[in-house]
Amino acid sequence: MKIAVIGTGYVGLVTGTCFSETGNTVTCVDIDENKIQKLKGGTITIYEPGLDKLFVRNLKEGRLHFTTRLQEGVADAEIIFLALPTPPGEDGSADLRYVLGVARDLGGILKKGDYKIIVDKSTVPVGTADKVTRAVIEGSGNTLVPGADFDVVSNPEFLREGVAVDDFMKPDRVVVGTESERARELMGDLYAPFVRQGNPVIFMDERSAELTKYAANAFLATKITFMNEIARMCELLGADVDMVRRGVGSDERIGKRFLFPGIGYGGSCFPKDVQALAKSAAEVNYDFRILESVMAVNEDQKTYLVPKIKEYFGGSVAGKHFALWGLAFKPNTDDIREAPALYIIRALLDAGATITAFDPEAMNNVRQLMGDKIGFAKSQYEALQNADALIIATEWNEFRTPDFDRITAALKNKAVFDGRNLFETDHMEKLGYYYFSIGRKTITPTK
Repeated sequence: MKIAVIGTGYVGLVTGTCFSETGNTVTCVDIDENKIQKLKGGTITIYEPGLDKLFVRNLKEGRLHFTTRLQEGVADAEIIFLALPTPPGEDGSADLRYVLGVARDLGGILKKGDYKIIVDKSTVPVGTADKVTRAVIEGSGNTLVPGADFDVVSNPEFLREGVAVDDFMKPDRVVVGTESERARELMGDLYAPFVRQGNPVIFMDERSAELTKYAANAFLATKITFMNEIARMCELLGADVDMVRRGVGSDERIGKRFLFPGIGYGGSCFPKDVQALAKSAAEVNYDFRILESVMAVNEDQKTYLVPKIKEYFGGSVAGKHFALWGLAFKPNTDDIREAPALYIIRALLDAGATITAFDPEAMNNVRQLMGDKIGFAKSQYEALQNADALIIATEWNEFRTPDFDRITAALKNKAVFDGRNLFETDHMEKLGYYYFSIGRKTITPTK
């Protein structure tokens, strides 16, 4: 098939590249001339494991194309994916200006009788398919007819940063929202190569598909937040959250995933999707109390380590210097959107501390955001030099089994504040560290 993908951000670039991998001809469109030139030249503009190989191969084979001209990009396309940003507005609702703006532009480009499917791939509120349909008609001067000239389909993405290629190529499920038999047939054909092992393509109406994405992310965010609350209870009651997690996760009704306690969720999806769903509920006069609690707890959890650090240093960190391992909101990505590390950094800086950070992928993004407010190290061990303590904010694999002799030699105090529970408490006790983690006993070395 011939496909157009509007937007070359995280979702758009993964979507376009993976569709080209199954033999489709894909043209990706973006208004950023600099980004498009880089992509044309073979330079990938996001970090996602495994994506670079597919990107280079399909670019070389002539199946993957890039342009800044919308008309050129959609001219021959049978299916047009809208993978545009939907950032939260000041009131928490999803901002649809980019999606609806492109929809109106498409209305002025599409030809009467030349049927195309317009797919909402972005995460959008319930009712967006209807708004996109109206925007296309308005852009056409009321000449296009839904169902005859175009259909708008909701096809939410369920990609996890760090494993997005696997998620796309081997999806647990594909959700397609459409009541058009014509669109259903074409979307079914498009996704057939990705579900050969029997995972379902689930067809439903557009509004149900739109809500499915928000419901899935909100539930996962709730699951994470619930375990963070349990972790706090463990600290107060003398229980071990790792033991509780294993006991709870062995129940097949609950499952093992998203039960790891830490310093809160971040990234491009969970924060804005939970907020947007709560806003959508408010718009229909429904008080979604669980989500309000999830957001409040998560906001507090991001800086949960800070008072613990201050307590260790006698109530003040003014003049103290810290090593920080991890800046991305999760491992295997350079995404720092709503990353808990940033909240910790700002709180410590406000309290008079200084910080040197290391992250395998995200340091350039933080440098662009924060400039020289903190230092950046070339390695995790360089970050430790002259630090009063080590803070761990992201669970990168290279942090899991470090050289503790090097850590001990570099730190002024044998103190580690671990927001991701990377180390065993018994091991840290044998090493003689002060070790604070989430929901487990605090290790205090004997004097």
